Amino acid sequence: MKEGRGETPGHFAMAKIPEPIHNIANLIDEHHASQPDEPRGHLGCSLLGHPCERWLWLSFRWAVKEKFQGRILRLFRRGHKEEANFIEDLEAIGVNFSSHQEHVDLGSHVSGSTDGTIEGGVPGAEKTRHVAEFKTHAKKSFDDLVKKEVKASKPMHWAQMQLYMLGTGIKRALYLAVCKDDDRLYSERVKFDKEAAEALRDRGHRVALAERMPDPLSSDPSWYQCKWCPAHSFCHERRLTQQVNCRTCAHATPEKDSTWSCARWDAKDIPLEFQATGCDSHVLHPDMVPWPQKDSNDPHEAVYEIDGKDVRNGEGDAYVYSSKELIVGGEACADKLVGKVRETFPGAAVVGVV
Repeated sequence: MKEGRGETPGHFAMAKIPEPIHNIANLIDEHHASQPDEPRGHLGCSLLGHPCERWLWLSFRWAVKEKFQGRILRLFRRGHKEEANFIEDLEAIGVNFSSHQEHVDLGSHVSGSTDGTIEGGVPGAEKTRHVAEFKTHAKKSFDDLVKKEVKASKPMHWAQMQLYMLGTGIKRALYLAVCKDDDRLYSERVKFDKEAAEALRDRGHRVALAERMPDPLSSDPSWYQCKWCPAHSFCHERRLTQQVNCRTCAHATPEKDSTWSCARWDAKDIPLEFQATGCDSHVLHPDMVPWPQKDSNDPHEAVYEIDGKDVRNGEGDAYVYSSKELIVGGEACADKLVGKVRETFPGAAVVGVV
């Protein structure tokens, strides 16, 4: 070993042994990231304060899915587990809960679940019923909340509570937050704003039932609210969904009774489990592809113009490309050679681009 620079004679600088790639923290995060991501069937009340209606539509349609790292998923889990502590502490000071996780249905696919219904016992308003909403915050977020209060600091949380109050008929909400850095608590009683709540509900109905994709919040890819959006590349680079399911299919329609129907198979209520994968007749929704759509002589197919050539999308065969082929192949599906190979070899399919 060489003597370390600046060390006294006889003292040696020891190189730090690198941690193995698959250390415990990595393995735990990989475990969480590998778990199945169950899609949310409804348009959640917790989302409707989001500034971009396009993102709400894409999220509800399962067209762009946000992939979270294992560490973030553990943070979500911590927030969920904190709810039990909030309830325990509130009950210890005399707050009376009649239910936990109460479902609120506002119709036309808009719904959510409260963190609880309080019948009474809130200090200063002991006889008043409240909707309970619990949140965890990092220090910076918590300090901003304390300074500005919930409506200005966390408008999505405020909107969520307004919708819960509208759905339950309760006129007050108790917002209780904890700072994860130092365990400080913040509480606020939020008043019901009927006009705002109804506008949020109507917004949710409009977005959920919209046949076509809404405009984006901004056409500027550097806009601060767009830069970190999971749909950034979809909106500002190349608009092509990577998801094949009933909700990205041109045959499927969201109905006012909160069901989904299918024009291809004349189905009136597609089960949620089936929606996640769809069927072999999937046709990409025209707002989820970057190519112009042309008239089709088959009601079960779409025709997209790719590189000046007509490409049919539907039940894949020698002359029709499946949605999965279009997603992985893109412009290659318009190549004459690719088409010739598919004609020559029955069952051949585009599985990627080299």
